[in-house]
Amino acid sequence: MVREQYLTATEGTLIERPENQCIYNIGIYGWRKRFLYLFVLLLLIIFIVNFALTIWILKVMWFSPTGMGHLHVRSDGLRLEGESEFLFPLYAKEIHSRVDSSLLLQSTQNVTVNARNSEGEVTGRLKVGPKMVDIQSQQFEILSADGKPLFTADEKEVAIGTDRLRVTGPEGALFEHSVETPLVRAHPFPDLRLESPTRSLSMDAPKGINIKAHAGKIEALSQMDILLQSSEGMLVIDSETLCLPKLGQGTWGPSGSSQELYEVCACPDGKLYLTMAGVSTTCQEHSHICL
Repeated sequence: MVREQYLTATEGTLIERPENQCIYNIGIYGWRKRFLYLFVLLLLIIFIVNFALTIWILKVMWFSPTGMGHLHVRSDGLRLEGESEFLFPLYAKEIHSRVDSSLLLQSTQNVTVNARNSEGEVTGRLKVGPKMVDIQSQQFEILSADGKPLFTADEKEVAIGTDRLRVTGPEGALFEHSVETPLVRAHPFPDLRLESPTRSLSMDAPKGINIKAHAGKIEALSQMDILLQSSEGMLVIDSETLCLPKLGQGTWGPSGSSQELYEVCACPDGKLYLTMAGVSTTCQEHSHICL
């Protein structure tokens, strides 16, 4: 740009035109121009590299309009195909597998499932560890396919809703307290044993107790007394042969008979003993056994 200066003068006066005072050049020249071009070229290279890396990441991670890789975003939630590894807690309302496969939760330490209320407090917990399965809840239930309760446990009681409870252990079942059940039955071949090693064994029923052995014998052993008591009825022992091998036997008296017939006598305390049978009872003659 050239700046000109004009001067006014009277006619006849010779004035020389001055030379250009200031000249301004527009543009970038020299090393600044080369640096600018290099900077623009560097930015272009970085842009191309970033764009190529973005395309590569999208291709490797299988990004698509429906999700990423095996993870698909659907209107009803997320669908994940294959195996997945979670490094931090997973929060979900519902987790279920496909119809043709099972759901597997696996961990090198333990698997913990927590249920929390609106305040964030844990109301239920399921922890599967390498040595123990720990369940913390107010009530634990196992239901069948049709919704029937099979097993229910809470602070007060444990209920088993199946038609038959089978204990297959060689030592049977151990109960520290009372057991209420309508039927106790053994496997068809092994024997049924009800045993109390250190205390007494008591069986009570409001109407009656029925003990049957269809293909064997019934044996009752006790270190002390065996009591058979009926509060409002009779005690009936109905058998073709009744054998009392260790029953006390009284001496034969003059009122006895030469036939080897015996009479079973009972003491006031319930003790039984034998005496020689006679024309009439001989229990009074040998009542000293009751003393």
